Amino acid sequence: MYVRKLPLIIGFPLVLGACATAIPSAYTDPKAGFANVASQITPALGKRTVFAETQAENEAVKREVRAMVQGKTISADTAVQVALLNNKGLQASYANVGLSAAEAWQQSTPENPIVSIGVLGIGAPELGAYRAIEGLIRANLLDATTRKQRRAIADASFRQAQLTAVNDTLTLANQTRQAWVNAVSAFEVVGYLKRAKATSDAGSELSRKLGETGALNKAAQAREQAFNAELAGQLAKARLDATTAKEELTRLMGLWGADVNYYVPDALPGLPRSVGGVANVEAKALRNRVDLRVAKLGLEAQAKAFGLTDQTRIVSDLEIVAGAELEREAEGGDIEKEITPQVELEFAIPIYDSGKARMRKAELSYLQAANVLAERAVNVRSEARGAERAYHASYKIARHYRDVLVPLRKTVENEALLSYNGMITNTFELLTDVREKLGAELEAADAKRAFFMAQADLTAAIYGGGAGSGGGGSEGATLAAGDGAGH
Repeated sequence: MYVRKLPLIIGFPLVLGACATAIPSAYTDPKAGFANVASQITPALGKRTVFAETQAENEAVKREVRAMVQGKTISADTAVQVALLNNKGLQASYANVGLSAAEAWQQSTPENPIVSIGVLGIGAPELGAYRAIEGLIRANLLDATTRKQRRAIADASFRQAQLTAVNDTLTLANQTRQAWVNAVSAFEVVGYLKRAKATSDAGSELSRKLGETGALNKAAQAREQAFNAELAGQLAKARLDATTAKEELTRLMGLWGADVNYYVPDALPGLPRSVGGVANVEAKALRNRVDLRVAKLGLEAQAKAFGLTDQTRIVSDLEIVAGAELEREAEGGDIEKEITPQVELEFAIPIYDSGKARMRKAELSYLQAANVLAERAVNVRSEARGAERAYHASYKIARHYRDVLVPLRKTVENEALLSYNGMITNTFELLTDVREKLGAELEAADAKRAFFMAQADLTAAIYGGGAGSGGGGSEGATLAAGDGAGH
């Protein structure tokens, strides 16, 4: 009985599934897509990244990170490398690549057929406990005919997820580099203020003693003490800013526990001798920006989705049902068996929904993606031009403070010290010159910080990952650890 039914019920879906294509290993690999992500990171950043899935892999990463940071003064390059290995948000982005691969894998496989078996007349003793058995199998014909389009859409999404992961990596690298610059710059300011506070303490103590002798009036005493108090407040705030900036760096590197016991240099490295221009910066950005490539894939996916919608506009649900019915009849004490094949075709009649609304939505989605891509291209050009101008301008400003203003203030201070030793200048005039020199040094430190931030922004404008797209890059990799014990 059942042997005669199997060719019809089971053989039918096998025929429908014969058009199924082989599933690419890129979808089924445990780290699907990550190799492509990693291959794009190294040229842009000169760093490596990992996708740690197992406990053993995570433990290996922890040991490597601990060896790089614990008890050490880290450079910008080290900070970026630690972040790429240890930031859990980045690991989540890499996992999303795997999810996208799994979706493409699923879209590459035929839809499972639905089998239904019914028994009629259960318990009729004269018919041997049943009257009829009906077996049906249901398969979606549109699944087979549209699988190629759906797989193409899923593949575009898979490639888009890979580029998004690349952009997330660049973003993290840029944020980490800039956090390192901010932290080191903050500690450099603390150093300047500590030296100024020591000088101010001496001046405040001198004014107090002169006041006791009557050689200095109360207004002059109050002036010196007020400046000393203001400087104490500025120093306390600078220390807080430095601690906060270092904590931001720690967060981006994904550190906690004993691993937070690391240091950053006392000061940023010196300015380079010169900075060169970037030839064809707009073209270079258009060629390398990862977020622009993501937008292009978005447009490609919308185009493929539009084709799928057009194909299913009229008939959105087409199913074929096949099976057989085994019926038993009792006549004159004899039981007769009869097998009846069944084939049904089910589809929705487009009386109310003709598919025009879905086509309109698909058209507008494609138009939306095209405009997003066009806007991104305009923005990329603008960001590249602006970043290059800011890079060169900030370098000139930083050099001006370093080569002109600070040396002039040092000259004034040295001359004032000579005059003081010759009893020409009084103590408080000398302290005034010291304060003005401090102001010039703080401005020079801020200008240097702005230059290194602009350097990172220029890399982000070319490769992606900055404020306009999300990430950093290699041209900011020239930063190295400064001198000093660190913090």
